[in-house]
Amino acid sequence: MSLSSILNRIDEDLPQALDRLMDLLRIPSISTDPEFKADCARAADWLVADLRTLGFDAASRPTPGHPMVVAHGGEGGPHLLFYGHYDVQPVDPLSLWDRDPFDPEIQDSPKGRVIRARGASDDKGQLMTFLEALRAWKAEYGTLPCRLTIFLEGEEESGSPSLIPFMKENAQELTADIALICDTGLFEDTSPAIVTMLRGLLGEEITITGPNKDLHSGMYGGAAINPIRVLSRILGNMHDDTGRITVPHFYDGVTELPDAIRSQWQALAFDHAKFLGDVGLSIPAGEQDRTPLEMIWSRPTAEINGIWGGYTGNGFKTVLPSKAHAKVSFRLVGEQDPFAIRENFRAWVSEQVPEDCTVEFHGHGAGPAGIMSIDDPAFEAARAALTEEWGRPAAYVGCGGSIPIAGYFQTILGMDAMLLGFGRDDDQIHSPNEKYDVECFHKGIRSWARVLAKLTA
Repeated sequence: MSLSSILNRIDEDLPQALDRLMDLLRIPSISTDPEFKADCARAADWLVADLRTLGFDAASRPTPGHPMVVAHGGEGGPHLLFYGHYDVQPVDPLSLWDRDPFDPEIQDSPKGRVIRARGASDDKGQLMTFLEALRAWKAEYGTLPCRLTIFLEGEEESGSPSLIPFMKENAQELTADIALICDTGLFEDTSPAIVTMLRGLLGEEITITGPNKDLHSGMYGGAAINPIRVLSRILGNMHDDTGRITVPHFYDGVTELPDAIRSQWQALAFDHAKFLGDVGLSIPAGEQDRTPLEMIWSRPTAEINGIWGGYTGNGFKTVLPSKAHAKVSFRLVGEQDPFAIRENFRAWVSEQVPEDCTVEFHGHGAGPAGIMSIDDPAFEAARAALTEEWGRPAAYVGCGGSIPIAGYFQTILGMDAMLLGFGRDDDQIHSPNEKYDVECFHKGIRSWARVLAKLTA
């Protein structure tokens, strides 16, 4: 097997690979909005058809929500499972987009050519890097590199409600030697990275009700309880003056960094002043005894994502509202139990609600953190492959975001996941004008070809 011939094929076929990605990007597969249910099914069908051209036995598998795409192909060597997701975030506010989010275009930018569209980076462009690497392999040798399972989800951007039941029902079919996930990025835009720590995610919505209707603040103000005041006081109590989270037992299961990983992170020379300066800030606001990289990769958080109640329209209305609402998310690390934290948080809030008020909770997903063991030789093989392609030493890093599937691969299927991706910090995922650099797409395909060569040697 000549790796150079596969890499040459990837280079020659890049225009066609971009065309295929553009076709997929035109499908508005927004999973959280029922209006786009048919489009999510259409994206799944598109991927099934594409996988079949590569020799896979592929199918769109129904769930109570959007379909899962499962495909099997190849033989011999290690059994690898590749995971990606074909659904995308909503595009609101549409007025901030420079063009139709589902009319993809390759544009020139000061940093080079970019693919501009919703899903370009998260995650359609990323998942297609793996499929294009397989396409080049198949074109050169007529076979796939090893035994492969492809597992593509359609609900990642909407909390994955069907994922756990589907994985449990199909555990034997989905279990492999290791899972490969392409939904992460480069470190500081230039260095390849393998994520070995992922924060989990827990979402909670709170509604506090006081009076049974909105009241005139002149007639009732002072005598009647204001649920916004109650809610804001509770939320303000979530952190102490040093940035630590005050919910009881919140830090149960939080582990310290291994010395080897801490040293590697320090060698990355992370510029936190630039990181915060790019968004108009300057002072790290988390736990004050932790470095900024620890804050975003290996420490848990509690954040208020939205708060509302009363009158918020134009002009002024002196209303004392009946209800106050907030959405709170927790990023989790180590062995923190999201379900125990949910119970403790709800109890902590309830204890602070006065007698004249009631509180209701609505959960929005719960996923544990993921910690990958790098003892498996596959990790060092992949790190070497990435170093060869990018010309910079690949590093093991953490990730501030949450990719719950990595934890589920461990807890449900009993296998580790290797997370490597080629996004950049300015890709504007989840925001207007999302993009994916053509260079990242191209070198991502080449990277996967090198990784597959190493893993099947």
